[in-house]
Amino acid sequence: MSEPSQPALHRHLGVLNATSINMSNMVGIGPFIAIPLILRTLEGPQSYLAWLVGVLIALCDGLVVAELGAALPAAGGTYVFLREGFGARTWGRMLAFLFIWQLLFAGPLEIASGNIGLVQYLKVFWPSMTGLQMKLAAAGVGVVLILALYRKISDIAKIMLGLWITMIVTTGWVIVTGVLHFNPALAFDLPPDAWKFDWNFLGGLGQGTANVLYLYLGYYQVCYLGAEIKAPGRTIPRAVVYSIVGVTLIDVAISFGFIGVVPWREGMTSESIGSTFMGRIYGDWAGYVLAGLIIVTAFASLYALLLGYSRVPYAAALDGVFLRWFGKLHPQEFPHRSLLLIGAAAIIASFFSLQDVILALMAARIVIQFNAQVVALYLIRRNRPDIQRPFSVWLYPLPPLVSLGGYLYVFASLGLKFILFGMLTLLAGVAIYLVLAWRQREWPFQTAT
Repeated sequence: MSEPSQPALHRHLGVLNATSINMSNMVGIGPFIAIPLILRTLEGPQSYLAWLVGVLIALCDGLVVAELGAALPAAGGTYVFLREGFGARTWGRMLAFLFIWQLLFAGPLEIASGNIGLVQYLKVFWPSMTGLQMKLAAAGVGVVLILALYRKISDIAKIMLGLWITMIVTTGWVIVTGVLHFNPALAFDLPPDAWKFDWNFLGGLGQGTANVLYLYLGYYQVCYLGAEIKAPGRTIPRAVVYSIVGVTLIDVAISFGFIGVVPWREGMTSESIGSTFMGRIYGDWAGYVLAGLIIVTAFASLYALLLGYSRVPYAAALDGVFLRWFGKLHPQEFPHRSLLLIGAAAIIASFFSLQDVILALMAARIVIQFNAQVVALYLIRRNRPDIQRPFSVWLYPLPPLVSLGGYLYVFASLGLKFILFGMLTLLAGVAIYLVLAWRQREWPFQTAT
């Protein structure tokens, strides 16, 4: 009598599913909450220069991710890239652990930013909501997300496609409305000292770029689901590139549409600029309708985020780099313990302010994820001829160098508080890894054989 088969991950997701997961994650509520933050960085439409810088960095890093994801299509994404690039038994083991470690901060912070933004639009329907009530509501969104994802991937793919269609309808309405009512004089009402190039300008541009890159977070999401992607050598690069190009067109159109209707001085202080925008054109009813659609779109984004991040601690646990208790699948074939870990941390992070959450997640993520995976690509090309690469970075090595330099510039612009947060969490992770490695006699303390 044969033993019952164990739960396992299966390749169910094609190009449409993969792209919809990426784009739902990337668009979500991002442009509806981050545009005021971008405008504040340089206090005027010149802040949108950050779009040019951010798009360039995101596209270059997306090509890096596309090559790595096509070559190493497994659950875990960057975790697998770092492990294989730096050596599974040496530096790669530590860097893979550090990626999981930073994910315990950055992943929940990213989800929390969406929770907070969703509640800002919920306030359109409940104007008297207090600050504490908003924080509790944001945490409540996190609870609902966990419950909604407690199911197998084939069901989730169908739900994600429906939510993605809602996102397209929402953003399409905003874009068409913005084009029809765009006022160039309002949109390009530059302040007198708009182009004063000094250190403050460079710092503001860097923080604005950080907010723009926040809107692109998720182009690598499909790589976390690498073990569940059909024909990954072709599907992953397409999903990454399609999602970056699509999100650029959507978000830039929304950004200019907003300040072509709502004066930027008013828009940069708004918590629900999308609702203000629609209300200004069609009346209050349109503001309410859009707020409702944005809430659904935000939920789609958060759904995709938690879906992808829940696979990373699971993959690390299977390798013994993270606590093995998280390496178990639910009978319906999803990593339930890992899902609960990331979901609970996101609930806690939902009690902080939106701008602090965004800058902190960028600080936690840049060094280990975006910078280290560029180095991993170089090492894999040089040292791992055994790894097939169905897709190659266009114009290599220029895009990896742009990604590396661009993200370092953004990191240096975040401000001392957030730079220290990023470095201290990294150093704490190194210390914890070394303690665990010493106790388990793993690299660099393993006994010679």
